[in-house]
Amino acid sequence: MAMEDLIYRPIGHIRSCFPEKFGAPRQPGLIKHAITEIVLTQEFSSVEAVSGLTAFSHIWVLFHFHKTAAAGWKPKVRPPRLGGNKSVGVFASRSPFRPNPIGLSAVRLLSVQEHEGLQVLSVEGGDFVDGAPVLDIKPYIPYVDAIEAEGGYAVEKPEPCLEVRFTEEAEHSLRQFSPQYPNLRELIIETIGLDPRPSYKKSQTDSKVYGLALYNLNISWRVYDDYALVSAVTPLEVNE
Repeated sequence: MAMEDLIYRPIGHIRSCFPEKFGAPRQPGLIKHAITEIVLTQEFSSVEAVSGLTAFSHIWVLFHFHKTAAAGWKPKVRPPRLGGNKSVGVFASRSPFRPNPIGLSAVRLLSVQEHEGLQVLSVEGGDFVDGAPVLDIKPYIPYVDAIEAEGGYAVEKPEPCLEVRFTEEAEHSLRQFSPQYPNLRELIIETIGLDPRPSYKKSQTDSKVYGLALYNLNISWRVYDDYALVSAVTPLEVNE
């Protein structure tokens, strides 16, 4: 019996500080100051639909990898945790290049509020790219979800590996943008501290100046030995 194609409708979308895939954490919970909003569509924004959700400290979010879906899937991928030079099967990874480009993240639920007639969930530590369609939300239930398990090649949580410093110019810009983004400094430190560069770059001398998009800002930085220097914080250029 042939399987039929399944069609799902998004129940909402993501508002994230990460407008691009580069810089977004590769797993949830790594960047505490990455606060995300999940905005439910009008159809699913009834108070009844979210009733009781705030009794749970964490939720599961299923979402669509909208930035990479068009690239298709690959049977073997190279996880960053293996240095980017060893391959495993796609089903032994959390790569976005999947037959069905669906992501699954457990995040801390901060609040559920109504804004302009829509239910908005605020969550902490998300690994979402801005605009990602949300497919479903489920409560995280500790007695069944928090199990003892083997982590394969991803046993330990990645820790910050770069000290993040700022030039005087960058410090001035941080003060300028802090009223709009109160936790901008912490967000930059947490994001760059995890070293979002490709894995093969991390063991090489790297003189490249990187641009990292956070909100509508561009963060310019480069790596010197064991620290990263942020040289500028400027508004993103808008392409006409």
